[in-house]
Amino acid sequence: MKKILVANRGEIALRVMKTIKKMGIKTVAVFSETDRQAPHVKFADEAVCIGPAPSAESYLKGDKIIEEAKKLQVDGIHPGYGFLSENAEFAKNVEKNGLVWIGPGSKAIKIMGSKLAAKDAVKKYDIPMVPGIDEAITDAEKAKRIAGEIGFPILIKASAGGGGKGMRIVEKEENLEEQMQRAISEAKSAFGDGSVFIEKYVASPRHIEIQVLADSHGNYLHLFERECSIQRRHQKVVEEAPSCVLESKLRKEMGEAAVRVAKACDYVGAGTVEFLFDENRNFYFLEMNTRLQVEHPVTELITGIDLVEEQIKVARGEKLRFSQNSLSIHGHAMELRVYAENPLDDFLPSVGKLKKYRLPEGKNIRVDNGFEEEMEVPIYYDPMLAKLITYGKNREEAIQLMLEAITNYEVKGVSTTLSFGKFVFEHEAFRTGNFDTHFVKKYYSAEKLREQHKAEAKVAAALALKQYLKDQQQLILPKT
Repeated sequence: MKKILVANRGEIALRVMKTIKKMGIKTVAVFSETDRQAPHVKFADEAVCIGPAPSAESYLKGDKIIEEAKKLQVDGIHPGYGFLSENAEFAKNVEKNGLVWIGPGSKAIKIMGSKLAAKDAVKKYDIPMVPGIDEAITDAEKAKRIAGEIGFPILIKASAGGGGKGMRIVEKEENLEEQMQRAISEAKSAFGDGSVFIEKYVASPRHIEIQVLADSHGNYLHLFERECSIQRRHQKVVEEAPSCVLESKLRKEMGEAAVRVAKACDYVGAGTVEFLFDENRNFYFLEMNTRLQVEHPVTELITGIDLVEEQIKVARGEKLRFSQNSLSIHGHAMELRVYAENPLDDFLPSVGKLKKYRLPEGKNIRVDNGFEEEMEVPIYYDPMLAKLITYGKNREEAIQLMLEAITNYEVKGVSTTLSFGKFVFEHEAFRTGNFDTHFVKKYYSAEKLREQHKAEAKVAAALALKQYLKDQQQLILPKT
């Protein structure tokens, strides 16, 4: 491939293009009218406007993207994550038009895009599953019977869903019918598909995912796990690799299970298999994400492998250049998603101009960034500004470096999740590894963050006063 179009925006478009350029391949950016001056557009060798600001009129216009790719004589398309990255029809159309799709085949995307189809595909591969029903359901009476068999609390989930949409926890039978209708309605609205299913609610779960890689020559392997349990509204905010709760035997079991999931759908390329991990150290298949994950940098840092480079090589038909036995974990990595959100106001999006925007720098600090000072944070897209990643020889070192990096990350003009990240990385439950997906519910509140801010302000004021008095004393000392 001599030229690749990146069908995305922001930090992921820029991150992908950096690897493409490193490989000596030309890059093409696409952009909406509001992203005309974005860093990914400036970085690319060529760029083309694909429509107005709303994503439905630009970044989701698959036919328009393919049309422009053909005009510019592009060889392949990398979708990043989000937008069209898990759209089986788009993947198929890319290939139909003689372009290389840098991702798994449309069959794998379609199977794993439906939680019910995914469960059905992996049944015969001896994958642990959460107790429940693996078919779509709309009958409340049938749902009550199933819930009675597996026991409350239960979880109603949208088959086509993600990000917590179309998901309801039901503690008692009398609430089931109402919550089921709400889940169906939300699923229809968010995904155009109201299919829901029921499974046992795991009360204190951790969210652990395994990175997998596969080539078109039948080689499959895993690149260990990522811990993704710190979430707000069922969406990840803090990730790390490796998990501090897995020992080598369990790590091997989960890795092998993830590889079996990949084989179940003839997977090719980079993908992620997600598991729930309960308080009794059992793990259950949750879903497979058929794309590059937001949190892929932590895996890159502990393995030394550029996942985007591997995606491109696999898409070119190359064999994986390493075996499972040659892979090992080196050190520890942390990631904080820096969202333009207000953690003091229920994490609501915060839009506006970045009046000041300075990134932290230093050894073992990585920032996958998509913005510049004076840029507007648009309301049309996901509010993530960047990903702040740190690496250390152990978990404690990675956490400490993260706290220093957060302090040196300067943002004015919008609210961000940097202060929330500081709260997490300083919290005893996180530092000791004694946490699950309910961390925010258990430990965090806007009031606690305000108290932390006040305490820090008092310390800063005391230090400033001490320095001022010291300076004044030096001024009035008699000369000798």
